[in-house]
Amino acid sequence: MFRKVLVANRGEIAVRIMRTLHRLEIPSVAVYSEADADAPHVRAADEAVCIGPPPARESYLAIPAILSAARNSGAEAIHPGYGFLAENPEFARACEGAGLVFIGPTPQSMADMGDKSTARAFAQKAGVPTVPGLEAESDPARIERNARTLPLPVLLKAAAGGGGKGMRRVDDWGALPEAIAAAQREGKAAFGDLRLIVERYVHAVRHVEVQVLGDGRGHVIALGERECSLQRRHQKIIEETPSPAVDEPLRQAMWEAARKAAASVRYRGAGTVEFLLGPDRDFYFLEMNTRLQVEHPITELATGLDLVELQLRVAADGELAIRQSEVHPRGFALEARLYAENPEADFLPTSGRVLELLWPQHPGVRVDAGIVKGQEVSVHYDPLLAKLITWGDTRDVARRRMLAALSDTVLLGVVTNQAFLIDLLESDPFRTGQTFTHTVEPWAASWTSQAAVAQVPPVVLLAAALADRSATGRTQAGRAAVDSGGDPYSPWQRRDSWRV
Repeated sequence: MFRKVLVANRGEIAVRIMRTLHRLEIPSVAVYSEADADAPHVRAADEAVCIGPPPARESYLAIPAILSAARNSGAEAIHPGYGFLAENPEFARACEGAGLVFIGPTPQSMADMGDKSTARAFAQKAGVPTVPGLEAESDPARIERNARTLPLPVLLKAAAGGGGKGMRRVDDWGALPEAIAAAQREGKAAFGDLRLIVERYVHAVRHVEVQVLGDGRGHVIALGERECSLQRRHQKIIEETPSPAVDEPLRQAMWEAARKAAASVRYRGAGTVEFLLGPDRDFYFLEMNTRLQVEHPITELATGLDLVELQLRVAADGELAIRQSEVHPRGFALEARLYAENPEADFLPTSGRVLELLWPQHPGVRVDAGIVKGQEVSVHYDPLLAKLITWGDTRDVARRRMLAALSDTVLLGVVTNQAFLIDLLESDPFRTGQTFTHTVEPWAASWTSQAAVAQVPPVVLLAAALADRSATGRTQAGRAAVDSGGDPYSPWQRRDSWRV
């Protein structure tokens, strides 16, 4: 096993990775921007290195600075977490060139699955079903001709893209030219690539993904599926495992397809194969995320496995620490993403200082957080603040535990989606398990936080009133708590424990 690991990330995922490193008694190294000098991931690490100013391109995306921090600290390996450089083949190559182990797939398999067109070809060659469509093109006239060979509606997708960027649905041929132009502009800005794939639009679709683990030599196991249909702007909000739409025969078919897709690129480490599940129960390969997913904790609670530890072990010796026959998911697990964003303002990101922060302390609840009281939530980074994860022996037990956990969470000073999540969990679509990728946006359009006021516990309302009366005093107290050498809000003391 490695003697020291650098975590090239921030926020809740960096703290979560360090938790496993701490348990395995592997020294950890944090990197941080000047804006994150007092951040929880810095305090959670054994060592920390400042790598630049607040903008991500000058710090968390600065490959030379990260490699220098690894060399100077004596780290043997780099864990990229998710986001930032986690799916950047050039970063993985740079790590190898510097004599460092990249805890993830090889640069080649990352590149193969990172490009939607190439990934689609690998999936088809492996016998994995794909959505009917045509290969990537960059010429607008050819894209239009290809699209018109399919029935409406059609979907335009940036070939190099992800996260909904460069994606447009077309319901009318008259709108096609502008949709192509808009998708290409977005694809160029986000990925430097004008190529678009055209596919038949499958409606009333679910987003179901399968967690896989590979040894880099073609041996891949599946660790369960996750239902990820509740999304806004193609970004997930609530995930669950197992999927309420998947029965055992379909489960085995999807697991096998995921193993085939990952094995086709000789995948190494933890990754996720994503599928669209249509109304006819046919499923189609969507893409592969070549990294640890944000929603990996629900798989951990269902299987009892530590995915970060499995990543570390396969990166260290090239062997899978578990066999497929040993994977036995049990119960039901949910994850709710707590974002610094305003659901009543089209989910625009928010910022501010955390004036008060209390996490729930209940059985069957886990909290992965990247904030502490007194911290400034910056405009420079992703607005994900924390993830609340619950487990239960039935789906409704897990749901009710999540409702209790969200209701007992106190986070003052920053506008979040907390009330929105509570109402979504109480909605008929979620209660019945009838959730699709189109469920959230029309539901959110008529949602108002006034409906959730009655659900806010009195302690939260009292704390809010006190914060409103003495915001300045609380800000100073919060700053003093963060700046103090003792850090009573250490993630090792208050958060990120595993409670099942």
